[in-house]
Amino acid sequence: MTIKEENNPWFLEKEYLRNGSDFVVGVDEVGRGPLVGSVVVCAASLVARECKWNSEERNLWASIRDSKKLSESKREILSHFIADNFILGVGKVSPETIDRINILQATFLAMKKAISDWKKNLTASKDMRIKKSSYTAIFLIDGNMTIPNMSLTQRAIEQGDNKVKCISAASIVAKVIRDGEMISLDKKYPAYGFSRHKGYGTREHMDALRRLGPIEEHRKSFAPVKRCLEELRSYGADV
Repeated sequence: MTIKEENNPWFLEKEYLRNGSDFVVGVDEVGRGPLVGSVVVCAASLVARECKWNSEERNLWASIRDSKKLSESKREILSHFIADNFILGVGKVSPETIDRINILQATFLAMKKAISDWKKNLTASKDMRIKKSSYTAIFLIDGNMTIPNMSLTQRAIEQGDNKVKCISAASIVAKVIRDGEMISLDKKYPAYGFSRHKGYGTREHMDALRRLGPIEEHRKSFAPVKRCLEELRSYGADV
């Protein structure tokens, strides 16, 4: 990206819309690194070609940025605002599938599911832009890889969740959904501290894993969990 693009998080949306795209869709994932739970992807595009907002909404629009730079409470507030102003699609892939096909392929699968869900929700929205014989959409993927084996127009944007508004919106929604999954797991397994570390391999999580062993939702192919299982089996445990 040029300096001009990096300084304007609306640049790519406006550029692609100006050049004939009907929809510019940001795609981002949350949950590649944790040891437990699903990988979650969101696809997000603006509801309207032209954004109009009052002074109160201006601050909310400005706050849509990389989800990692926002507090949990701010992400919750923004997720509702995003749901009102973006067409969204969500894809999730379970830890069982992650173990079977590996985390990279699971992430691509979740991206495909999110885009399929976005298309379904777009049709349900009755957007006038899809009343033509066909509509055009470009998918901006956060990171340095595009989605393989999928016939659509796409572009990879490194650090896109901090540079492109629709990718930022997708990152916030995906983060809120996955954090919700971790909060639910925390209620089911309070000794692991999932609501605090969100499944990442923190010291607290690793200590709980060694003391209590893996739960069903742990990713058994991930090295720390795999080592724990091997150790338990060496002691004769049926896991």
